[in-house]
Amino acid sequence: MMGRPLVLETLVLASKEKETMKNSESSLGIKKITILMLIASLLMGSYLGVKGFFSAFHQVAGLENGWNLILVNQDIYIPDDYNIELTVLSNGERVDSRIYPDLQDMFDHARKDGVYPVVGAGFRTHKKQQTLFDQKIEAYRAEGYSKAESRKLTKEAVALPDTSEHQLGLAVDINADQSKSTNDEVYDWLAQNAYHYGFILRYPPDKTDITGTVYEPWHYRYVGKGAAREIYTQKVCLEEYIEGLD
Repeated sequence: MMGRPLVLETLVLASKEKETMKNSESSLGIKKITILMLIASLLMGSYLGVKGFFSAFHQVAGLENGWNLILVNQDIYIPDDYNIELTVLSNGERVDSRIYPDLQDMFDHARKDGVYPVVGAGFRTHKKQQTLFDQKIEAYRAEGYSKAESRKLTKEAVALPDTSEHQLGLAVDINADQSKSTNDEVYDWLAQNAYHYGFILRYPPDKTDITGTVYEPWHYRYVGKGAAREIYTQKVCLEEYIEGLD
């Protein structure tokens, strides 16, 4: 039985060696690119800081529609350089000073109508929002949910740090002075009257698929009287309203 000619055998071996070298070079090239990307990421993180590094990969809120219509949600983050002046309320909670006059006016009129609201939560720091987010995850974990499930459920109820309107100082969680009113009385009054003072129900029950957040009858966001009136009459959420401005 005749074997393959020596020349042909040599050509076959050379071809295999060439293909092996080609694959090796390709693999080496991919590794080099990966290493370079890792180095670039580390350098970017060092330059921007942890918060700036991660925000570089997210959509960041803009002020093109005015400070009162800045939009943040699960997909849009607060700018790193966002700064506000805060006013301290009588119970120690804080809000953006620009919304305080209308907030006080709203509360004064509510009390004249026999309803007694209080601000349960106003401005929050990044650290405070992170704590609330982590605590909610742990609560779901204690109920038996997996880590992934707990995080998913938490994002529907508690905003990720740097996506919370509370960090803007423009959102307030409003409940009742339990000695004088019930929460339902306060929620009903706000639902009918808050827009007169520039506030909107931020997370309506029929807009969860758009806002990404479950219905919160206590969470009100300041957008200004003109915008609040339009949002109320058009029965839209803030995301829809902003989209309509484009």
